[in-house]
Amino acid sequence: MSLPVTVIGGYLGAGKTTLINRLLRDAGGTRLAVLVNEFGALPIDEDLIEQEGDSVIAIAGGCICCAFGDNLIGALSDLSARDPAPDHILIEASGVAIPASLAANISLLSQFVLSGIVVLADAETVTRMAEDPYLGDTILRQLSDSDLVVLTKADLVAEDAAREVATWLERVCGHANIIPARQGHVPKALLFDAAPRAALPQHVPHSDAQFESVVLTPAGPTDATAMARSLASDDNGVIRAKGFVTDTSGETFVIQIVGARWSATPTPGGMPGVVCIGCAGKLDRAALVALFSGQDA
Repeated sequence: MSLPVTVIGGYLGAGKTTLINRLLRDAGGTRLAVLVNEFGALPIDEDLIEQEGDSVIAIAGGCICCAFGDNLIGALSDLSARDPAPDHILIEASGVAIPASLAANISLLSQFVLSGIVVLADAETVTRMAEDPYLGDTILRQLSDSDLVVLTKADLVAEDAAREVATWLERVCGHANIIPARQGHVPKALLFDAAPRAALPQHVPHSDAQFESVVLTPAGPTDATAMARSLASDDNGVIRAKGFVTDTSGETFVIQIVGARWSATPTPGGMPGVVCIGCAGKLDRAALVALFSGQDA
């Protein structure tokens, strides 16, 4: 099974450092690897660090942070050779980087799969910065490349202003889903860990009442590719989905959805079932049940 990689982007001050430190702190047994251009660009919380080296910082809970400089492909290859290998890799893009350019490197290595491009947008400043004659083009490109947009600091602006920013982002980002975050907190399942690797609980805990989830199992063998495509493209409120299905070929497939991005990949095994996550009140459970039962909604 390919090692999933998530690219996290956003301009300077959008909250990438806060988000990544929270993910490391709340890893919950998931072995994360964070790749950054240089350690100074991503200050890891000191109480998380167990050991520091020239190119690797060991973090509590089996996570690591690695500097890759200009050799991202080499750093990814080194990570895949580690024993034990990480469960998920996060690539932290610099504030002026184009996340899609980093994501393109992942397609060059068969042992990795792009899980999604997550871009952070500061609710206080994103619309103003997008009009900046020097930074605007970069910010708009970052947002247009995203699969998920995390709207940070929305709690620091008036509700009307937050809604206006969200509406603006919907126009700019096109297909991307937009999710709010307070103090850098986004449920881990939304970004990369929607389901365990072997078994699925009937409820996926995520300590944020802004989101809800449902676990569904196809009634029988299904076209895994068509299922993944439908979950990503239909108007069903799904922001993130992951799980196992039995394909019509008889093989087990793992399907993953991040925003409009989807994948369906053969895997050695896993308990059938798919976790679907969306914003509270916007997950169309009836449509999802119909999809998994092979019926029209």
